[in-house]
Amino acid sequence: MNDFTDGKADSLNPRKGNYLFGAKLSKEELTNVPWHICCVMVPFLAYFAYVGGVELFILLLFMIVINIIYNYKPFRLKERPPFEILIQVGYVFTALFSIQLNNLEMLPWQTMLYLTLFAFQAHIAGEIMDIEPDKLVGKKTTAVLIGRKNAKFLMLFLLLFEAYILKFWFDDWVLSGFLAVFSLWLILDIFVFFKDRPYSVTQMKIFGIAINVSAILSMIWVLYSGNLLHPNF
Repeated sequence: MNDFTDGKADSLNPRKGNYLFGAKLSKEELTNVPWHICCVMVPFLAYFAYVGGVELFILLLFMIVINIIYNYKPFRLKERPPFEILIQVGYVFTALFSIQLNNLEMLPWQTMLYLTLFAFQAHIAGEIMDIEPDKLVGKKTTAVLIGRKNAKFLMLFLLLFEAYILKFWFDDWVLSGFLAVFSLWLILDIFVFFKDRPYSVTQMKIFGIAINVSAILSMIWVLYSGNLLHPNF
């Protein structure tokens, strides 16, 4: 849905068109995407509704609705700052889906808050890299509205808040330490290295690879430690 409704912006985006940052397709190539989505989704929607009952069906339907109001008019929240950031809470519903499907205990609210902030921060990072192509097509985002440097400050605030939660709410030195190092890098980015200048495509690819490697390592650590299941209050 995102690719289908963002074709014009993606066509002007130098970081798109690869496996790292997503496809860059023509309008003709995107024409049948919604039907392909339906063909893939409907069987799973039916199956999970059968094995999980009404609750799981409603949850899946809600996740689909979130995608629709994020991408399509008249809602199209992706161009209504700051709602395009706030609606990223929809990613957290994948955790709720897993809990419901597997009859697991609900995650602590502290964990849900951390995951929500992480989704916000990750989305802002993408907006920062896309300021120029978004401006070219008149797409309004929080990063376009407040500028690159202020968007980095917002991302820094979220990173520091996440690091605080991990250290003082979960006693997780590893993840909190990583986010602290990332925060230090962002401070250097803001005041020394890049400031208000855009990143080159090569730099964005390096950042993208580093972020993906970090994500894989963090997932391994979260599964190994189990810290996010045990807040200290």
